[in-house]
Amino acid sequence: MTEFATILSILGVFLLGAMSPGPSFVVVSRIAVAGERTDGLAAAIGMGIGGFIFATVAVAGLTALLVQLAWLDIFLRVAGGAYLLWIGIKIWRGASEPIEITGDASARAGSFWRALRRALLVQLANPKTAIFYASMFAAMLPSSPPLWMLLVLPPLLFLNEFVWYAVVAFAFSSSKPRAAYLGTKHWIDRAAGAVVGALGLKLMWEGMAAARRGIAG
Repeated sequence: MTEFATILSILGVFLLGAMSPGPSFVVVSRIAVAGERTDGLAAAIGMGIGGFIFATVAVAGLTALLVQLAWLDIFLRVAGGAYLLWIGIKIWRGASEPIEITGDASARAGSFWRALRRALLVQLANPKTAIFYASMFAAMLPSSPPLWMLLVLPPLLFLNEFVWYAVVAFAFSSSKPRAAYLGTKHWIDRAAGAVVGALGLKLMWEGMAAARRGIAG
């Protein structure tokens, strides 16, 4: 396989990974439908930055630490799961609160950066993503990849994540999805909060189970 074909294959695999349902999709779609399109795009940028960071870490080989240092993997699973659980609880508790959509710039000051920061933290909260990046790189990169390939992959994967979540943001910030959301906000937010919270609990459970196995071993 040529180097160009290898890069295309990697981008395709990671695009499919981004498209699979998860907390990132829930958070970006909710930000887009509850706010303005720029907020959704900010969330897409946050997801892209997260992809860039994971790709850079994987290229540097630092994710091997998660394999070598079991306690670090356990800590990241529990901490990341706790953060996702907290996000899920916030979404659930805010389900009955009305959303005031306004075009007043002063009223929305800082919303772009809040959306970006929230999406980035959700992306980074899941250490499984780091493992996915590392394992895919190990499986799909040639044994001695050229330096230029290692340098171009992080920005390309930023674009990969950003483009997909920008599509999600544009779709969910359109008038019909927004109207549907506002009409059923209570139930959608409860469902979204339950999904994100359940994923957080699952991640924490896996971390604690790994800790118990380590103690038993």
